[in-house]
Amino acid sequence: MTFNGFKKSDFDTFLINGLDARMEAIQTRIQPKFQEIGNYLADYLSMELGNEVFVHIAKHARRTVNPPKDTWLAIADNKRGYKKHPHFQVGLFDDHVFIWLALIYELDHKTEIANTFIDSYDEIKQLPSNFVVSLDHMKKEAKQLNELELKDLERFRDVKKAEFLIGQHLPKNDARVFDGEAFLHTAKETMNQLLPFYNKALNSK
Repeated sequence: MTFNGFKKSDFDTFLINGLDARMEAIQTRIQPKFQEIGNYLADYLSMELGNEVFVHIAKHARRTVNPPKDTWLAIADNKRGYKKHPHFQVGLFDDHVFIWLALIYELDHKTEIANTFIDSYDEIKQLPSNFVVSLDHMKKEAKQLNELELKDLERFRDVKKAEFLIGQHLPKNDARVFDGEAFLHTAKETMNQLLPFYNKALNSK
């Protein structure tokens, strides 16, 4: 089975009321596609990095009442988990797909990694102008890369719950979202441009 693109119903999943009903739709509509995307991208990243990486699909296991507003897959160099490690994410909200390099608040060596990124601020700003930045993975909104300020990276370093995610948003009406080959190419190219910063994060420990 190969990834043939997302469908309108995948985004409509987040309009379903109730935790159980929405989770069932996530598991049946979206997670099989995540497995296909994840396997493809993990193979690519393993080859580029020269070491094995592993696919993790969000289970939303801690939720007991509120249904998730988004869902994602993560790719990390740790087989057991991803939240404590620099990782890549591909996921959906109801109106867009995100492709991130994700450094979230559980990150080990967060201070050291943040300092490396502060030192690399000028390089980060030279990434493609259509890239976006999120400082909280729970929020749908992101800022354009040209709006990123040094103080955002300093906050990432100094505030325990602060995060730093960088990559692309593809609106749900973007033709690449519905074309499997085009989407995988876009995801691969996005991650390829972020690999130097992924490596910086790994080497900051």
